[in-house]
Amino acid sequence: MELIRAMLEQQPLMTLFLTIAAGYVVGELSIKGFSLGVGSVLFVALAMGWFAPKAAPAPMVGTLGLSLFLYAVGIQYGKQFFLGLTSAAGIRANMMAMAGVLLSGVVSLMFVKLAGLNPGHALGLFAGSGTSTAALQPAIAKLGNDPAVGYSVSYPFGVAGPILFLYLTLVFLKPKIKVPSESGMEFLEIVLLNPAFFGRRLSELAAALPAQVRIVALRREHHNQPATPDTLVAENDVLLAVCPNRSLLDQMRNVLGEAAPGRISGDRRDLDYLRVFASRPALVGRLLGDLDLPGEKTSVVVHVRRGDTDLEARPDLVLEFGDRVGLLANRKDFPTLRKFFGDSIKGTAEFSYISIGLGMALGFLLGAIAIPLPGIGTIALGLAGVLIVALIVGNQRRTAGLNWTVPLSANLVLRNLGLTLFLAQVGMASGPTFAATITETGFLMLGMGVVVLAALVLPVLVLGLFVFRMPFDDVVGIVAGATGNPAILAYSNRLAPTDRPDIGYAMIFPAMTIVKVLFVNIVLSLL
Repeated sequence: MELIRAMLEQQPLMTLFLTIAAGYVVGELSIKGFSLGVGSVLFVALAMGWFAPKAAPAPMVGTLGLSLFLYAVGIQYGKQFFLGLTSAAGIRANMMAMAGVLLSGVVSLMFVKLAGLNPGHALGLFAGSGTSTAALQPAIAKLGNDPAVGYSVSYPFGVAGPILFLYLTLVFLKPKIKVPSESGMEFLEIVLLNPAFFGRRLSELAAALPAQVRIVALRREHHNQPATPDTLVAENDVLLAVCPNRSLLDQMRNVLGEAAPGRISGDRRDLDYLRVFASRPALVGRLLGDLDLPGEKTSVVVHVRRGDTDLEARPDLVLEFGDRVGLLANRKDFPTLRKFFGDSIKGTAEFSYISIGLGMALGFLLGAIAIPLPGIGTIALGLAGVLIVALIVGNQRRTAGLNWTVPLSANLVLRNLGLTLFLAQVGMASGPTFAATITETGFLMLGMGVVVLAALVLPVLVLGLFVFRMPFDDVVGIVAGATGNPAILAYSNRLAPTDRPDIGYAMIFPAMTIVKVLFVNIVLSLL
Protein backbone atom coordinates (compact mmCIF):
# COMPACT_ATOMS: atom_id res chain seq x y z
CA MET A 1 0.00 0.00 0.00
CA GLU A 2 2.84 2.38 0.81
CA LEU A 3 4.34 1.76 -2.61
CA ILE A 4 1.03 2.58 -4.32
CA ARG A 5 0.60 5.69 -2.16
CA ALA A 6 4.11 6.89 -2.99
CA MET A 7 3.56 6.36 -6.71
CA LEU A 8 0.27 8.28 -6.64
CA GLU A 9 1.79 11.17 -4.72
CA GLN A 10 4.79 11.38 -7.05
CA GLN A 11 2.55 11.59 -10.11
CA PRO A 12 -0.24 14.06 -9.19
CA LEU A 13 -1.48 14.55 -12.77
CA MET A 14 -1.69 10.81 -13.30
CA THR A 15 -3.59 10.52 -10.02
CA LEU A 16 -5.95 13.33 -11.03
CA PHE A 17 -6.99 11.66 -14.27
CA LEU A 18 -7.10 8.22 -12.67
CA THR A 19 -9.53 9.70 -10.13
CA ILE A 20 -11.65 11.15 -12.93
CA ALA A 21 -11.78 7.81 -14.75
CA ALA A 22 -12.66 5.89 -11.58
CA GLY A 23 -15.29 8.49 -10.70
CA TYR A 24 -17.07 8.09 -14.01
CA VAL A 25 -16.97 4.30 -13.67
CA VAL A 26 -18.63 4.56 -10.25
CA GLY A 27 -21.07 7.13 -11.61
CA GLU A 28 -22.37 4.65 -14.18
CA LEU A 29 -23.34 2.15 -11.48
CA SER A 30 -27.10 2.16 -10.99
CA ILE A 31 -28.97 0.90 -7.94
CA LYS A 32 -32.70 0.64 -8.68
CA GLY A 33 -32.38 3.51 -11.12
CA PHE A 34 -30.30 5.76 -8.84
CA SER A 35 -26.80 6.72 -9.90
CA LEU A 36 -24.59 9.68 -9.02
CA GLY A 37 -23.32 10.37 -12.51
CA VAL A 38 -20.52 12.93 -12.59
CA GLY A 39 -21.11 13.68 -8.88
CA SER A 40 -19.36 10.41 -8.05
CA VAL A 41 -16.08 12.00 -9.13
CA LEU A 42 -16.21 14.06 -5.92
CA PHE A 43 -16.56 11.01 -3.67
CA VAL A 44 -13.86 9.01 -5.41
CA ALA A 45 -11.67 12.12 -5.09
CA LEU A 46 -12.39 12.33 -1.34
CA ALA A 47 -11.23 8.74 -0.95
CA MET A 48 -8.17 9.38 -3.10
CA GLY A 49 -7.34 12.52 -1.14
CA TRP A 50 -7.56 10.59 2.12
CA PHE A 51 -5.37 7.77 0.81
CA ALA A 52 -2.75 9.92 -0.94
CA PRO A 53 -3.05 13.46 0.47
CA LYS A 54 0.10 14.77 -1.23
CA ALA A 55 -1.34 13.90 -4.65
CA ALA A 56 -3.91 16.72 -4.48
CA PRO A 57 -3.45 19.09 -7.44
CA ALA A 58 -3.01 22.82 -6.98
CA PRO A 59 -6.16 24.81 -6.13
CA MET A 60 -5.82 26.65 -9.44
CA VAL A 61 -6.85 23.43 -11.24
CA GLY A 62 -10.22 23.46 -9.49
CA THR A 63 -10.61 27.21 -10.01
CA LEU A 64 -9.91 26.85 -13.72
CA GLY A 65 -12.37 23.97 -14.02
CA LEU A 66 -15.20 25.79 -12.25
CA SER A 67 -14.51 28.95 -14.27
CA LEU A 68 -14.77 27.06 -17.56
CA PHE A 69 -18.02 25.48 -16.43
CA LEU A 70 -19.58 28.77 -15.33
CA TYR A 71 -18.47 30.61 -18.47
CA ALA A 72 -19.87 27.91 -20.77
CA VAL A 73 -23.23 27.89 -18.97
CA GLY A 74 -23.46 31.69 -19.04
CA ILE A 75 -22.58 32.00 -22.73
CA GLN A 76 -25.20 29.45 -23.75
CA TYR A 77 -28.08 30.70 -21.60
CA GLY A 78 -27.47 34.46 -21.36
CA LYS A 79 -30.50 35.39 -23.43
CA GLN A 80 -32.85 33.06 -21.53
CA PHE A 81 -31.44 34.32 -18.22
CA PHE A 82 -32.35 37.95 -18.84
CA LEU A 83 -35.73 37.04 -20.28
CA GLY A 84 -36.49 34.97 -17.19
CA LEU A 85 -35.09 37.46 -14.70
CA THR A 86 -37.40 40.22 -15.88
CA SER A 87 -40.47 38.00 -15.82
CA ALA A 88 -42.80 37.24 -12.94
CA ALA A 89 -41.77 33.58 -13.12
CA GLY A 90 -38.07 34.49 -12.85
CA ILE A 91 -38.63 36.73 -9.84
CA ARG A 92 -40.74 34.04 -8.18
CA ALA A 93 -38.00 31.45 -8.77
CA ASN A 94 -35.37 33.68 -7.15
CA MET A 95 -37.67 34.30 -4.18
CA MET A 96 -38.13 30.55 -3.74
CA ALA A 97 -34.39 29.94 -3.84
CA MET A 98 -33.71 32.79 -1.41
CA ALA A 99 -36.22 31.35 1.06
CA GLY A 100 -34.28 28.09 1.12
CA VAL A 101 -30.88 29.78 1.38
CA LEU A 102 -31.89 32.05 4.26
CA LEU A 103 -33.65 29.24 6.13
CA SER A 104 -30.53 27.07 5.93
CA GLY A 105 -28.47 29.98 7.28
CA VAL A 106 -30.86 30.49 10.21
CA VAL A 107 -30.85 26.76 11.00
CA SER A 108 -27.04 26.66 11.03
CA LEU A 109 -26.97 29.55 13.53
CA MET A 110 -29.60 27.86 15.70
CA PHE A 111 -27.10 25.06 16.38
CA VAL A 112 -24.84 27.65 18.03
CA LYS A 113 -27.53 28.21 20.68
CA LEU A 114 -29.09 24.77 20.85
CA ALA A 115 -26.02 22.53 20.56
CA GLY A 116 -23.18 24.86 21.56
CA LEU A 117 -21.70 24.70 18.06
CA ASN A 118 -18.75 26.94 17.30
CA PRO A 119 -19.95 29.96 15.18
CA GLY A 120 -17.15 29.28 12.71
CA HIS A 121 -18.28 25.67 12.34
CA ALA A 122 -21.88 26.88 11.88
CA LEU A 123 -20.99 29.28 9.07
CA GLY A 124 -18.87 26.53 7.52
CA LEU A 125 -21.86 24.17 7.57
CA PHE A 126 -23.93 26.86 5.85
CA ALA A 127 -21.31 27.52 3.16
CA GLY A 128 -20.67 23.80 2.61
CA SER A 129 -24.35 22.90 2.35
CA GLY A 130 -24.66 25.57 -0.33
CA THR A 131 -21.29 24.52 -1.83
CA SER A 132 -20.31 28.20 -1.86
CA THR A 133 -16.58 28.85 -1.66
CA ALA A 134 -17.33 32.56 -2.06
CA ALA A 135 -19.31 32.47 1.22
CA LEU A 136 -16.56 30.49 2.96
CA GLN A 137 -13.77 32.95 2.18
CA PRO A 138 -14.93 35.89 4.37
CA ALA A 139 -15.67 33.51 7.25
CA ILE A 140 -12.12 32.11 7.15
CA ALA A 141 -10.67 35.60 6.93
CA LYS A 142 -12.52 36.62 10.10
CA LEU A 143 -12.64 33.42 12.18
CA GLY A 144 -9.63 31.36 11.10
CA ASN A 145 -9.83 27.68 10.11
CA ASP A 146 -13.01 26.78 12.01
CA PRO A 147 -15.32 27.53 9.05
CA ALA A 148 -13.18 25.28 6.82
CA VAL A 149 -13.86 22.35 9.17
CA GLY A 150 -17.64 22.81 8.96
CA TYR A 151 -17.36 23.32 5.22
CA SER A 152 -15.43 20.08 4.68
CA VAL A 153 -18.08 18.13 6.63
CA SER A 154 -21.15 19.53 4.90
CA TYR A 155 -19.78 19.98 1.39
CA PRO A 156 -20.16 16.29 0.35
CA PHE A 157 -23.75 16.42 1.62
CA GLY A 158 -24.20 19.66 -0.31
CA VAL A 159 -23.50 17.63 -3.46
CA ALA A 160 -25.04 14.23 -2.71
CA GLY A 161 -28.00 15.46 -0.65
CA PRO A 162 -29.82 17.43 -3.36
CA ILE A 163 -29.18 14.58 -5.81
CA LEU A 164 -30.82 12.15 -3.38
CA PHE A 165 -33.75 14.52 -2.70
CA LEU A 166 -34.37 14.98 -6.44
CA TYR A 167 -34.19 11.24 -7.05
CA LEU A 168 -36.66 10.48 -4.23
CA THR A 169 -38.97 13.20 -5.52
CA LEU A 170 -38.91 11.62 -8.97
CA VAL A 171 -39.54 8.13 -7.56
CA PHE A 172 -42.42 9.00 -5.25
CA LEU A 173 -44.19 11.80 -7.13
CA LYS A 174 -43.49 10.50 -10.66
CA PRO A 175 -43.86 13.97 -12.22
CA LYS A 176 -44.59 14.21 -15.92
CA ILE A 177 -41.74 15.81 -17.84
CA LYS A 178 -42.61 17.23 -21.23
CA VAL A 179 -39.58 16.45 -23.38
CA PRO A 180 -39.48 18.47 -26.60
CA SER A 181 -39.86 16.46 -29.77
CA GLU A 182 -36.67 15.91 -31.76
CA SER A 183 -38.50 15.14 -34.99
CA GLY A 184 -37.35 18.48 -36.43
CA MET A 185 -39.24 20.62 -38.90
CA GLU A 186 -42.29 19.28 -40.70
CA PHE A 187 -42.98 20.07 -44.37
CA LEU A 188 -46.30 19.98 -46.21
CA GLU A 189 -47.18 20.87 -49.81
CA ILE A 190 -50.65 22.43 -50.07
CA VAL A 191 -52.51 23.35 -53.25
CA LEU A 192 -54.35 26.65 -52.75
CA LEU A 193 -58.11 26.22 -53.30
CA ASN A 194 -59.59 28.75 -50.86
CA PRO A 195 -60.96 31.74 -52.86
CA ALA A 196 -60.46 34.03 -49.84
CA PHE A 197 -56.72 34.07 -50.54
CA PHE A 198 -56.70 34.34 -54.34
CA GLY A 199 -54.82 37.43 -55.58
CA ARG A 200 -53.45 38.32 -52.14
CA ARG A 201 -49.82 38.91 -51.31
CA LEU A 202 -47.96 36.13 -49.57
CA SER A 203 -47.30 38.47 -46.63
CA GLU A 204 -51.07 38.90 -46.18
CA LEU A 205 -51.59 35.14 -46.33
CA ALA A 206 -48.78 34.59 -43.79
CA ALA A 207 -50.40 37.09 -41.42
CA ALA A 208 -53.50 34.90 -41.35
CA LEU A 209 -51.47 31.81 -40.39
CA PRO A 210 -50.07 30.84 -36.96
CA ALA A 211 -46.69 32.44 -36.25
CA GLN A 212 -44.91 29.08 -36.36
CA VAL A 213 -46.03 28.34 -39.93
CA ARG A 214 -43.89 29.70 -42.79
CA ILE A 215 -44.43 29.50 -46.54
CA VAL A 216 -40.95 29.04 -48.03
CA ALA A 217 -41.66 28.15 -51.67
CA LEU A 218 -44.45 27.86 -54.21
CA ARG A 219 -45.05 26.11 -57.52
CA ARG A 220 -46.79 27.77 -60.45
CA GLU A 221 -47.02 26.74 -64.09
CA HIS A 222 -44.78 23.70 -63.55
CA HIS A 223 -41.94 25.75 -61.98
CA ASN A 224 -40.82 26.09 -58.37
CA GLN A 225 -39.76 29.43 -56.92
CA PRO A 226 -38.80 30.80 -53.48
CA ALA A 227 -41.61 32.52 -51.63
CA THR A 228 -41.21 36.27 -51.14
CA PRO A 229 -43.54 38.59 -49.17
CA ASP A 230 -44.64 40.47 -52.32
CA THR A 231 -45.54 37.35 -54.32
CA LEU A 232 -49.21 37.29 -55.37
CA VAL A 233 -50.78 33.87 -54.85
CA ALA A 234 -53.36 32.42 -57.22
CA GLU A 235 -55.70 29.48 -57.50
CA ASN A 236 -53.96 26.09 -57.79
CA ASP A 237 -50.61 27.46 -56.61
CA VAL A 238 -48.80 24.81 -54.59
CA LEU A 239 -47.39 26.21 -51.33
CA LEU A 240 -44.58 24.59 -49.33
CA ALA A 241 -45.33 25.18 -45.64
CA VAL A 242 -42.81 24.58 -42.84
CA CYS A 243 -43.64 24.21 -39.15
CA PRO A 244 -42.27 22.31 -36.11
CA ASN A 245 -45.81 21.15 -35.29
CA ARG A 246 -47.47 18.65 -37.65
CA SER A 247 -50.96 19.28 -36.31
CA LEU A 248 -50.70 22.97 -37.20
CA LEU A 249 -49.78 22.04 -40.76
CA ASP A 250 -52.81 19.79 -40.97
CA GLN A 251 -54.99 22.67 -39.81
CA MET A 252 -53.48 24.94 -42.47
CA ARG A 253 -54.17 22.32 -45.11
CA ASN A 254 -57.86 22.44 -44.20
CA VAL A 255 -57.86 26.26 -44.32
CA LEU A 256 -55.93 26.74 -47.57
CA GLY A 257 -56.88 23.77 -49.69
CA GLU A 258 -55.66 20.20 -49.84
CA ALA A 259 -52.37 18.31 -49.62
CA ALA A 260 -50.35 17.88 -52.81
CA PRO A 261 -47.40 15.67 -51.82
CA GLY A 262 -44.49 15.54 -54.25
CA ARG A 263 -45.56 18.47 -56.43
CA ILE A 264 -42.65 20.66 -55.31
CA SER A 265 -40.19 18.13 -53.87
CA GLY A 266 -40.45 15.94 -56.96
CA ASP A 267 -39.04 18.64 -59.25
CA ARG A 268 -35.45 19.74 -58.51
CA ARG A 269 -34.81 21.75 -61.71
CA ASP A 270 -35.42 25.23 -60.26
CA LEU A 271 -35.05 24.60 -56.51
CA ASP A 272 -33.15 21.97 -54.61
CA TYR A 273 -32.34 21.45 -50.95
CA LEU A 274 -28.87 22.38 -49.65
CA ARG A 275 -27.52 22.01 -46.12
CA VAL A 276 -24.35 23.91 -45.18
CA PHE A 277 -22.34 24.47 -42.00
CA ALA A 278 -22.09 28.05 -40.77
CA SER A 279 -18.35 28.35 -40.18
CA ARG A 280 -17.22 31.65 -41.76
CA PRO A 281 -16.24 33.99 -38.87
CA ALA A 282 -17.62 37.10 -40.61
CA LEU A 283 -21.03 35.44 -40.79
CA VAL A 284 -21.32 33.97 -37.30
CA GLY A 285 -23.02 36.20 -34.75
CA ARG A 286 -25.15 38.01 -37.33
CA LEU A 287 -28.94 37.98 -37.57
CA LEU A 288 -30.42 35.69 -40.17
CA GLY A 289 -32.54 38.54 -41.47
CA ASP A 290 -29.41 40.64 -42.16
CA LEU A 291 -27.85 38.09 -44.52
CA ASP A 292 -27.73 38.97 -48.21
CA LEU A 293 -27.63 35.53 -49.79
CA PRO A 294 -25.51 35.46 -52.98
CA GLY A 295 -26.31 33.70 -56.26
CA GLU A 296 -27.94 34.27 -59.63
CA LYS A 297 -31.30 33.03 -58.35
CA THR A 298 -33.17 33.86 -55.15
CA SER A 299 -32.49 31.47 -52.24
CA VAL A 300 -34.41 31.03 -48.99
CA VAL A 301 -33.37 29.65 -45.59
CA VAL A 302 -35.81 26.93 -44.57
CA HIS A 303 -34.51 26.02 -41.12
CA VAL A 304 -31.40 25.97 -38.91
CA ARG A 305 -30.29 22.90 -37.00
CA ARG A 306 -28.28 23.60 -33.83
CA GLY A 307 -27.05 20.54 -31.99
CA ASP A 308 -29.98 18.11 -31.99
CA THR A 309 -32.67 20.77 -32.42
CA ASP A 310 -34.26 22.31 -35.51
CA LEU A 311 -34.86 26.04 -35.14
CA GLU A 312 -37.27 28.23 -37.06
CA ALA A 313 -35.50 30.44 -39.60
CA ARG A 314 -36.68 33.66 -37.98
CA PRO A 315 -35.10 36.98 -39.04
CA ASP A 316 -33.93 37.60 -35.46
CA LEU A 317 -32.14 34.23 -35.14
CA VAL A 318 -28.41 34.70 -34.51
CA LEU A 319 -26.13 32.28 -36.36
CA GLU A 320 -23.55 30.38 -34.33
CA PHE A 321 -20.49 28.37 -35.32
CA GLY A 322 -21.50 24.89 -36.40
CA ASP A 323 -25.13 25.70 -37.20
CA ARG A 324 -26.42 23.58 -40.09
CA VAL A 325 -28.41 25.85 -42.37
CA GLY A 326 -31.02 24.30 -44.68
CA LEU A 327 -31.76 26.27 -47.86
CA LEU A 328 -33.85 26.02 -50.99
CA ALA A 329 -31.74 27.26 -53.91
CA ASN A 330 -30.91 26.71 -57.55
CA ARG A 331 -28.23 24.04 -57.98
CA LYS A 332 -26.02 26.46 -59.94
CA ASP A 333 -25.78 28.62 -56.81
CA PHE A 334 -24.70 25.77 -54.52
CA PRO A 335 -20.91 26.48 -54.76
CA THR A 336 -21.46 30.20 -54.09
CA LEU A 337 -23.65 29.51 -51.07
CA ARG A 338 -21.18 26.97 -49.65
CA LYS A 339 -18.42 29.55 -49.89
CA PHE A 340 -20.65 32.22 -48.35
CA PHE A 341 -21.45 30.13 -45.25
CA GLY A 342 -18.01 28.47 -45.02
CA ASP A 343 -19.46 24.95 -44.93
CA SER A 344 -16.67 23.47 -42.79
CA ILE A 345 -17.51 20.76 -40.29
CA LYS A 346 -14.63 22.02 -38.16
CA GLY A 347 -16.89 24.95 -37.33
CA THR A 348 -18.76 22.71 -34.89
CA ALA A 349 -15.77 22.88 -32.55
CA GLU A 350 -14.29 26.32 -33.29
CA PHE A 351 -14.75 29.49 -31.31
CA SER A 352 -12.92 32.75 -30.73
CA TYR A 353 -10.16 32.40 -28.15
CA ILE A 354 -10.00 36.19 -28.12
CA SER A 355 -13.59 36.42 -26.92
CA ILE A 356 -13.29 33.64 -24.34
CA GLY A 357 -10.04 35.14 -23.05
CA LEU A 358 -11.51 38.62 -22.72
CA GLY A 359 -14.77 37.32 -21.28
CA MET A 360 -13.14 35.25 -18.55
CA ALA A 361 -10.63 38.00 -17.75
CA LEU A 362 -13.48 40.46 -17.26
CA GLY A 363 -15.26 37.89 -15.11
CA PHE A 364 -12.26 37.42 -12.81
CA LEU A 365 -11.89 41.20 -12.60
CA LEU A 366 -15.51 41.66 -11.62
CA GLY A 367 -15.24 38.88 -9.05
CA ALA A 368 -12.18 40.50 -7.44
CA ILE A 369 -13.79 43.92 -6.96
CA ALA A 370 -14.59 44.62 -3.30
CA ILE A 371 -18.10 46.03 -3.16
CA PRO A 372 -18.68 48.19 -0.04
CA LEU A 373 -21.91 47.71 1.90
CA PRO A 374 -22.76 50.25 4.63
CA GLY A 375 -22.75 48.70 8.08
CA ILE A 376 -21.59 45.31 6.79
CA GLY A 377 -18.21 45.79 5.16
CA THR A 378 -17.26 44.65 1.70
CA ILE A 379 -18.12 41.63 -0.39
CA ALA A 380 -16.52 40.10 -3.46
CA LEU A 381 -18.42 37.94 -5.94
CA GLY A 382 -15.51 35.60 -6.60
CA LEU A 383 -16.11 33.16 -9.44
CA ALA A 384 -19.74 34.26 -9.69
CA GLY A 385 -18.27 37.25 -11.54
CA VAL A 386 -17.29 34.91 -14.39
CA LEU A 387 -20.86 33.67 -14.68
CA ILE A 388 -22.31 37.19 -14.57
CA VAL A 389 -20.03 38.44 -17.37
CA ALA A 390 -20.74 35.30 -19.42
CA LEU A 391 -24.49 35.86 -19.05
CA ILE A 392 -24.14 39.47 -20.21
CA VAL A 393 -22.00 38.73 -23.28
CA GLY A 394 -24.04 35.59 -23.98
CA ASN A 395 -27.09 37.82 -24.20
CA GLN A 396 -25.27 40.27 -26.49
CA ARG A 397 -23.94 37.46 -28.76
CA ARG A 398 -21.82 39.92 -30.76
CA THR A 399 -20.16 43.22 -29.81
CA ALA A 400 -18.43 45.50 -32.35
CA GLY A 401 -17.56 42.58 -34.60
CA LEU A 402 -16.39 40.35 -31.71
CA ASN A 403 -18.39 37.12 -31.58
CA TRP A 404 -19.01 35.76 -28.07
CA THR A 405 -20.85 32.58 -29.03
CA VAL A 406 -19.44 29.08 -28.60
CA PRO A 407 -20.72 26.14 -30.70
CA LEU A 408 -22.93 23.79 -28.71
CA SER A 409 -20.58 20.81 -29.14
CA ALA A 410 -17.56 22.84 -27.97
CA ASN A 411 -19.65 24.35 -25.16
CA LEU A 412 -20.53 20.89 -23.84
CA VAL A 413 -16.87 19.83 -23.95
CA LEU A 414 -15.75 22.93 -22.03
CA ARG A 415 -18.57 22.56 -19.52
CA ASN A 416 -18.04 18.87 -18.77
CA LEU A 417 -14.24 19.13 -18.67
CA GLY A 418 -14.40 22.09 -16.31
CA LEU A 419 -16.93 20.38 -14.02
CA THR A 420 -14.86 17.19 -13.85
CA LEU A 421 -11.60 19.01 -13.05
CA PHE A 422 -13.31 21.05 -10.35
CA LEU A 423 -14.88 18.07 -8.58
CA ALA A 424 -11.69 16.02 -8.74
CA GLN A 425 -9.47 18.81 -7.34
CA VAL A 426 -11.87 19.84 -4.57
CA GLY A 427 -12.43 16.24 -3.49
CA MET A 428 -8.73 15.34 -3.42
CA ALA A 429 -7.88 18.51 -1.49
CA SER A 430 -10.73 17.98 1.02
CA GLY A 431 -10.18 14.26 1.63
CA PRO A 432 -7.74 14.51 4.58
CA THR A 433 -9.71 17.29 6.34
CA PHE A 434 -12.98 15.45 5.86
CA ALA A 435 -11.61 12.22 7.31
CA ALA A 436 -9.99 14.03 10.27
CA THR A 437 -13.19 15.91 11.08
CA ILE A 438 -15.26 12.73 11.07
CA THR A 439 -12.73 11.12 13.40
CA GLU A 440 -12.77 14.04 15.84
CA THR A 441 -16.47 14.94 15.94
CA GLY A 442 -18.10 11.64 15.17
CA PHE A 443 -21.44 11.87 13.45
CA LEU A 444 -22.86 14.86 15.35
CA MET A 445 -21.63 17.50 12.92
CA LEU A 446 -22.57 15.24 10.02
CA GLY A 447 -26.14 15.19 11.30
CA MET A 448 -26.15 18.97 11.61
CA GLY A 449 -24.92 19.26 8.05
CA VAL A 450 -27.78 17.08 6.85
CA VAL A 451 -30.34 19.26 8.68
CA VAL A 452 -28.87 22.47 7.23
CA LEU A 453 -28.97 20.97 3.76
CA ALA A 454 -32.58 19.82 4.17
CA ALA A 455 -33.51 23.35 5.23
CA LEU A 456 -32.06 24.58 1.94
CA VAL A 457 -33.58 22.05 -0.47
CA LEU A 458 -36.99 21.16 0.98
CA PRO A 459 -38.52 24.68 0.92
CA VAL A 460 -37.67 25.00 -2.79
CA LEU A 461 -39.22 21.61 -3.58
CA VAL A 462 -42.34 22.25 -1.51
CA LEU A 463 -42.91 25.77 -2.84
CA GLY A 464 -42.19 24.80 -6.44
CA LEU A 465 -44.07 21.51 -6.69
CA PHE A 466 -46.96 21.94 -4.24
CA VAL A 467 -47.56 25.67 -3.76
CA PHE A 468 -46.86 27.09 -7.23
CA ARG A 469 -47.41 23.80 -9.14
CA MET A 470 -44.37 24.40 -11.34
CA PRO A 471 -43.07 21.85 -13.88
CA PHE A 472 -40.54 19.41 -12.44
CA ASP A 473 -37.77 20.45 -14.86
CA ASP A 474 -38.13 24.08 -13.74
CA VAL A 475 -37.95 23.11 -10.06
CA VAL A 476 -34.83 20.95 -10.41
CA GLY A 477 -33.09 23.87 -12.11
CA ILE A 478 -33.99 26.16 -9.20
CA VAL A 479 -32.74 23.55 -6.71
CA ALA A 480 -29.46 23.26 -8.62
CA GLY A 481 -29.04 27.04 -8.69
CA ALA A 482 -29.90 27.45 -5.00
CA THR A 483 -27.50 24.72 -3.87
CA GLY A 484 -24.93 25.89 -6.39
CA ASN A 485 -22.89 22.82 -7.25
CA PRO A 486 -22.63 22.03 -10.97
CA ALA A 487 -22.76 18.28 -10.25
CA ILE A 488 -26.36 18.80 -9.12
CA LEU A 489 -27.11 20.54 -12.40
CA ALA A 490 -25.55 17.65 -14.33
CA TYR A 491 -27.76 15.19 -12.43
CA SER A 492 -30.80 17.42 -12.97
CA ASN A 493 -30.20 17.26 -16.71
CA ARG A 494 -30.32 13.47 -16.52
CA LEU A 495 -33.61 13.50 -14.62
CA ALA A 496 -35.20 16.17 -16.83
CA PRO A 497 -33.65 16.11 -20.32
CA THR A 498 -34.83 19.58 -21.35
CA ASP A 499 -33.05 22.94 -21.32
CA ARG A 500 -35.11 24.19 -18.34
CA PRO A 501 -32.69 22.99 -15.61
CA ASP A 502 -29.80 24.85 -17.28
CA ILE A 503 -31.85 28.02 -17.61
CA GLY A 504 -33.00 27.79 -13.99
CA TYR A 505 -29.43 27.26 -12.78
CA ALA A 506 -28.13 30.25 -14.77
CA MET A 507 -31.01 32.39 -13.52
CA ILE A 508 -30.64 31.48 -9.84
CA PHE A 509 -26.95 30.79 -9.18
CA PRO A 510 -25.52 34.36 -9.47
CA ALA A 511 -28.17 35.92 -7.23
CA MET A 512 -27.96 33.15 -4.62
CA THR A 513 -24.17 33.37 -4.52
CA ILE A 514 -24.54 37.05 -3.63
CA VAL A 515 -27.20 36.23 -1.02
CA LYS A 516 -24.92 33.61 0.63
CA VAL A 517 -21.96 36.01 0.74
CA LEU A 518 -24.16 38.78 2.15
CA PHE A 519 -25.58 36.47 4.82
CA VAL A 520 -22.12 35.46 6.04
CA ASN A 521 -20.86 39.05 6.07
CA ILE A 522 -23.94 40.26 7.99
CA VAL A 523 -23.51 37.50 10.59
CA LEU A 524 -19.81 38.31 10.94
CA SER A 525 -20.57 42.01 11.47
CA LEU A 526 -23.12 41.11 14.17
CA LEU A 527 -20.63 38.79 15.87
